[in-house]
Amino acid sequence: MSLDEFNRELREKNLIGYWMIPIRSDDFREPQASFEPFLWKWAEIYEALQKAVNHIAPEDAWRRFIGFQHPALKLGTCHTLLMGAQMIRPGEKAPAHRHTMEAIRFVVQGRGVYTTVEGEAFPMDEGDLITTPNWTWHDHVSTGEGTVIWLDGANGPMIQYFQTGFAELYHHAHQTITRPDGCSEHEYGFTRSVGTTPATRTFRPPYRYRWEETRRALELKSETPGDPYDGVLLRYVDPATGAPTLPSMSCEIQMLRPREQTRSHRHTHTVIYHAFRGSGSTMIHGQRFDWEHGDSFVVPLWTWHSHANNSPEPAILFSINDRPALEALGLHREETKKDADTTSQS
Repeated sequence: MSLDEFNRELREKNLIGYWMIPIRSDDFREPQASFEPFLWKWAEIYEALQKAVNHIAPEDAWRRFIGFQHPALKLGTCHTLLMGAQMIRPGEKAPAHRHTMEAIRFVVQGRGVYTTVEGEAFPMDEGDLITTPNWTWHDHVSTGEGTVIWLDGANGPMIQYFQTGFAELYHHAHQTITRPDGCSEHEYGFTRSVGTTPATRTFRPPYRYRWEETRRALELKSETPGDPYDGVLLRYVDPATGAPTLPSMSCEIQMLRPREQTRSHRHTHTVIYHAFRGSGSTMIHGQRFDWEHGDSFVVPLWTWHSHANNSPEPAILFSINDRPALEALGLHREETKKDADTTSQS
């Protein structure tokens, strides 16, 4: 029997020899992303949201959400995460539901909406970050003050890969608010109620990270040398444990000071950025991406990248990444370049 005949026999029996696998583990010299860097312009996102108002009511599709879909992928902004924008107009309500996806809301425009998570109403003001942990009831309600736009970030592609998607509609259109204002802050902030349920790896409380506190922290940190690869970088951590924002997704915010240029590095986690303030550029695998207020872009895994702010004003980038999932699997790695290797963006 020849090797070809033996291989054919294995296939007929739904078996496979290691030598038959097209890409084997010993072929992996280093990671190779299946998608390229990509940038979404805010003008196009905003136009799409405005047009969606004429066609989609929040109660018709659960959410008026426009996702940042990467052209090389079936679903997702990257292979593990999905980012997009959601708009709520005065008086609108998005019905209550829950799902196994964990999600975040980062408000980029307006005020006058609150999101209710597990019976607690969280105000949504510009720059605020609100978390929606796995399998928590949540809905969004406008108080009528104005149109509000926020970014949604979720681990939908990751859930789809593991084939563990569950979703459920609430038994009423909206939740009843059962917890007092600021309850989560009192339970999981610096001063806590006695008997608070501890956060664990599998249980995370919903939480609101106020922009005013984040802004002050950025300004204080901006007076220090900062991080050579990310400028003034802050991570949103679980307030109860100091762990990443959510079990599989981390949120970060960074300031690039006027004329600041970072060094180049790469890592096995993928990052999706949103330009919350100012403008700048990011060099990704030798290609320059110029971004301005409202734009979003993705830096694929294991891709050399660096940032630059060539303006006289600070620039602020909000981002989500899949680092916690990779760390949990023992797959996270980071590599940096020497100063001499940094590619100038000026």
